[in-house]
Amino acid sequence: MNVLRKTIAVVFCCYLSLGTFMSQPVLADEPGTDSPMTSAQPSPDELRQLAAPIALYPDSLVAQILAASTYPAQIVEADRWVQQHPDLKGEALGQSVDQQTWDASVKALTEFPSVLANMDKNLSWTSSLGDAYINDQQGVMNAVQEMRKEAKKAGHLKTTEQLQVTDEGQTIVIQPASPEVVYVPEYDPWLVYGVGVAPWPGWYWYPGLYWTTPGIGFGIGFGIGFSAGFGWGWHHWGPDWNHHAIIYNHNTYISHSTTIVNRNYYANRARINSGDAGAFHGGTSFHGGNAFHGSPHAAPRPAPSGGHFGAFSGFHEGGDTRGFSSRGFSSMGGSHSGGGFHAGGAFHGGGHR
Repeated sequence: MNVLRKTIAVVFCCYLSLGTFMSQPVLADEPGTDSPMTSAQPSPDELRQLAAPIALYPDSLVAQILAASTYPAQIVEADRWVQQHPDLKGEALGQSVDQQTWDASVKALTEFPSVLANMDKNLSWTSSLGDAYINDQQGVMNAVQEMRKEAKKAGHLKTTEQLQVTDEGQTIVIQPASPEVVYVPEYDPWLVYGVGVAPWPGWYWYPGLYWTTPGIGFGIGFGIGFSAGFGWGWHHWGPDWNHHAIIYNHNTYISHSTTIVNRNYYANRARINSGDAGAFHGGTSFHGGNAFHGSPHAAPRPAPSGGHFGAFSGFHEGGDTRGFSSRGFSSMGGSHSGGGFHAGGAFHGGGHR
């Protein structure tokens, strides 16, 4: 049955990608190997459109969503699993989730079933967000900050009993007001910013995340204290706004998903094939996302194009799950500056730790 569910998830994702994405010219690759198909990078307006539904969420939740969006097939499977186990709560839920093979970020989202379900129902948006993050981390994270500034300018983003909003230089940081309960803000992502944001094509309004007015509302909070014993929990996640990266377990999170193509990796391979010996040095190609640090084993498999901007290439078993709470990320031990973490070396494990 598990194999059947995974197969259905893969087929569904591939069907979606073929039906909604436009393929682009193929990059040169090594002779005798399959070459990936690439698509155009999202425009600034498209990045705003992708960031709009999650930009006003607490920082740790944003980090989890960006990481998990690189595993769209696992999102589908995890959401179906949660629906099939409605009676699992608290420690029992955490222990069951911990046994799954999903990436840590996907496991973490089982703490927030409405968020997980929304990503499943809006799979085109989810996969496009994951593709954009893998290939343009700086652009995506800048878009999140830009949307926060717009919401604040419109008078809708401010500290409440549920969320603490602070300015740290040019960075807006959003944290839960309580260390034990996380509230997911409810808002209309196409109205709350006070500026025109076109709805994502086919966007599904998931119950519990949609607010009918231009402002922000709050529903029931998610208690997360019980999950402190799991390595994929809330305290382990955060964004490094200064370096445009996700921090997981004090290190830069690196997705090892083979569902989303890292076009930067293939572009640099093409440059090496053409004789450019400096192709693997500098730039954003091999740090964060599906980062490649000198070993071909860290790179994704070649894949056909999919998504608005990227590709599905099959189902990949990931790493760990679930969340617990924090009043910020100083508990992770990284030095905090400008709303970001400064963690030492890259983390290799696609969510495993």
